[in-house]
Amino acid sequence: MPVRLFRRLLCALPLALLGAGAQAAPAVPELQDWSRLSPAQQAERREDIRRQLQDASPAERQLFRQKLRERLEQLSPAERETLIDATRQRWQSLSPEQREALAAERRARLQAMTPQERRQLLQQRRAMLQKLTPEERAALREKLPLR
Repeated sequence: MPVRLFRRLLCALPLALLGAGAQAAPAVPELQDWSRLSPAQQAERREDIRRQLQDASPAERQLFRQKLRERLEQLSPAERETLIDATRQRWQSLSPEQREALAAERRARLQAMTPQERRQLLQQRRAMLQKLTPEERAALREKLPLR
């Protein structure tokens, strides 16, 4: 009997190791947990999530984006405004070189997307805009640079 158990465990070990090596998409952080982190910890966690997303499958990345979007949509207008203000303050505290580096990084990520991924991103943005109140959309339009 112990030999049979040993054989079963021996056969199951490679399957267990394969499952342990598989990377799942990172969990979407909770807003309250995220806000408690220091800016350095947020940057570290953001980079960790970015690395995990690079290793994730396209389906896992899509699932992460969808969960993040749902979490943001569930925020109340006041919570959204608080998040927007914090992001704006963080952006304004950056040096011009840091801003340019972030903009270049974002450009590179967009250029690396497949045409299908870009179309999906545009559809997602349009869907988010449609969910905004007319006042929120007007305020957003005022902030956009003229073309």
